[in-house]
Amino acid sequence: MNRFIGRSQELSALNSLYNKEGFQMAVVYGRRRVGKSTLIKEFIKGKKSVFWSAIRTSASRNLDLFTRQAMSVLSPETQGFHAENTQELFDFLGKCCHDERIVIVIDEFPYWADEDRSLTSVMQLAIDSGWRDGNMFLILCGSSVSFMEKEVLSEKSPLYGRRTAQLEIKPFKYWDAELFTPKYSAEEKAICYGITGGIPYYLSMIDDSMSIDDNIRELYFTEHGYLYGEPSYLLAEEFTDVAAYSAIIDAIAGGSNRPHLIADKTHMEASAVSHSLRVLMATGIVGKEQAITDEKNKKKVQYVLRDNMFKFWYMFVPNAIPLIEMGNVDAYYDRIVKPKINEYMGDVFEEMCRDYTLAAGAAGKLNCFVTETGKWWGTNQSTRKETDIDVVGLSRAEDKAVIGECKYRNEPLDKDVLDALMERDGLIDRKYKVVEYLLFSKSGFSKWVMEHKSDTITPISLDDMYRM
Repeated sequence: MNRFIGRSQELSALNSLYNKEGFQMAVVYGRRRVGKSTLIKEFIKGKKSVFWSAIRTSASRNLDLFTRQAMSVLSPETQGFHAENTQELFDFLGKCCHDERIVIVIDEFPYWADEDRSLTSVMQLAIDSGWRDGNMFLILCGSSVSFMEKEVLSEKSPLYGRRTAQLEIKPFKYWDAELFTPKYSAEEKAICYGITGGIPYYLSMIDDSMSIDDNIRELYFTEHGYLYGEPSYLLAEEFTDVAAYSAIIDAIAGGSNRPHLIADKTHMEASAVSHSLRVLMATGIVGKEQAITDEKNKKKVQYVLRDNMFKFWYMFVPNAIPLIEMGNVDAYYDRIVKPKINEYMGDVFEEMCRDYTLAAGAAGKLNCFVTETGKWWGTNQSTRKETDIDVVGLSRAEDKAVIGECKYRNEPLDKDVLDALMERDGLIDRKYKVVEYLLFSKSGFSKWVMEHKSDTITPISLDDMYRM
């Protein structure tokens, strides 16, 4: 897909910075395939710029490649020039950008900096001794989130305090993801979001002239399918001990959501599991959830797969690998995968509903100004049973809340779901007054629910969510 989709806020931020006088430095980072390079390339259209992407090679080779790219744009008449060192190249860039606004982009910055540990210090010197007085617009871009946060943005980095903006590029929300598949129904769009995690590159591979089932088969359940080998590639790019991290992800995907459960499942030491979880959270693959309004309760902490592409893969693909390698996976898909799509989409749908609640509350469409969403789980003291609330939207300034229940199933949501939700009023921190009950349903609502909707009882269908 060649057209540029979404990222209007990010583009606006970059253009606003570009229009300011003097040296500017933007740090752009986010997981692989999330569209960082595509965003930057869209931004530099019509602007004088040097776009260069580092590769996994020696520091000297990267220096040579960057020098050639810079010369081809800024001094094409200079043939065969080779910078003796990084400082010489940076001095040249500073002179070229002193009076003229030029965008200098170093993509995959960690590849170069990993091989040249003095790179950030030399760059700091260049900024402080010359670039600050010119008109360079420097963009440092990287897919290693942990590296960018520690080596570029942290207080310990030589570059600390030099950036004028930072953009963490995140996966699309479901309402942006739908732009890739305009021919699909709301349910099909939701599944596309659920199997790709809102990653633009994966979404661009979906052909909405084909059925959603054929797309899933093609992407995940063929040896040439792009997403069939993607998790292994991404883990190999980030980690040396791929097997250990894969085992932890597999354990979480199977329902082991506490460190001790993960340790038991993987037969790893607790300390190793804790360290690995921190690393996986830094990459965005794993997330830590806490019961909203009960964040201080350490017993109410669980680890989940934040990346839905990984979640789908680990749920369905491993058991199918022998069949995929034989090219005989259709029966597996029809008997095992397809009947469980609704089950898989349950957690994804809850995530979508929380995003909807935050956006609708901020837009003034709910009975309070929601500024935070999450979920709650624990014991209902009146029934002595474990329970949860799928959606909790808080207005901390007003001490008000909305709560919601989500049903991703093939029958309309009925009275029993509303009754159960209203019984959970009072489970979250009592300082928050519940001012609205939200009912989210993939398949609409019963006649009874529609007859009893009110200012405080709001049914929201999947179609409604895509019309917000």
